[in-house]
Amino acid sequence: MVTPTATAGTQKKSGIKVLAPGEVLFNEGDNAVSMYIIQKGQLRLFRPKGKGFIELAVLRSGEVIGEMSYFDPESKKRSASAAAITYTEIIEISFTALEKTMTALNPWFKTLINTLADRLRKSNERVKALENNSIGFSGEFKFFQSADIVKILSLLYLTFRSMGENKDGKFNLHMSKLKMYAVDIFNVNEAKLEEFLQLLIGEKIIEAGLDEDGAPKNLLIKEPETFKIFQVFFNAQRSMKDDKKLIISQKCEKFLTKILESLAEQNPTNGKIDFELSAVTKHFKDYNISITLDDFQGAKNAKFCGEYRMEDDGRIFTIINLDYLRKMFPVIRFMNALNRLNDAKTHPGQT
Repeated sequence: MVTPTATAGTQKKSGIKVLAPGEVLFNEGDNAVSMYIIQKGQLRLFRPKGKGFIELAVLRSGEVIGEMSYFDPESKKRSASAAAITYTEIIEISFTALEKTMTALNPWFKTLINTLADRLRKSNERVKALENNSIGFSGEFKFFQSADIVKILSLLYLTFRSMGENKDGKFNLHMSKLKMYAVDIFNVNEAKLEEFLQLLIGEKIIEAGLDEDGAPKNLLIKEPETFKIFQVFFNAQRSMKDDKKLIISQKCEKFLTKILESLAEQNPTNGKIDFELSAVTKHFKDYNISITLDDFQGAKNAKFCGEYRMEDDGRIFTIINLDYLRKMFPVIRFMNALNRLNDAKTHPGQT
């Protein structure tokens, strides 16, 4: 996540601002001189916690952010951080301009607004006190815990199966239906659900299509069973000891990607393929990429291939379990994408 040296919150002029995905609007503790109205896009509110972050909320078009700093007489500092999830347009209203508007209000209406703001501020203080007294994160912070992953995958499988519309060979589910189940029934953190969906879209596991209003709120997948396969895998992983878990490094994933690309050109029909591994290592060497046969060990441990065999001319072969590899490769890609996201949340600015 980008952490700018000077945030948009330090500017005093009102006007329209544009934020790129991941760009920070303001950080917790910054001086507060403006409030914002979201005109287009989405913003997340979050607070630092240990080595990571606590996601507080996701705000969308038409919602207001940063107004509490104006009404809080005891503090003019931001109580949380805010960053764009997608391309976002916001209208900045300086507190100076807001004060002029408040001065012009009828006294009884101004008293009503201040009373409501004071009650909300006190509620926020009670939530903060409860949070500070609760058990904090221990060890290495993870934005997506194993339980979060299994819960969201289960949610996706059930909602797509029960409420998705099979149209043109793909299951179509509107975001509003998914969030109704996610928030009201499954009690999923909305910010985590948003991140999870963006990750699925980025990895091309699901698509985002336009709904009747032209908004990208339709989610599409060819086969909801994909979520079940993922859910079974992650559920099994979390009950295993660390030395028994499937671990495929980023380099090993690239090795497997090259194998699948090579086999796709051959269009094999048999599930067991005799494959030359040394041709892949030569490819990486020719392109000056530091990936060797040692990086393939994780795939061997996972039974994607058999023992290595060296020919008289020095070439190295193995039997690739192609059916198993094709089935598990999307899971591997998504697992590594989740790991990268968790690392980015734990060590912002280092990835």
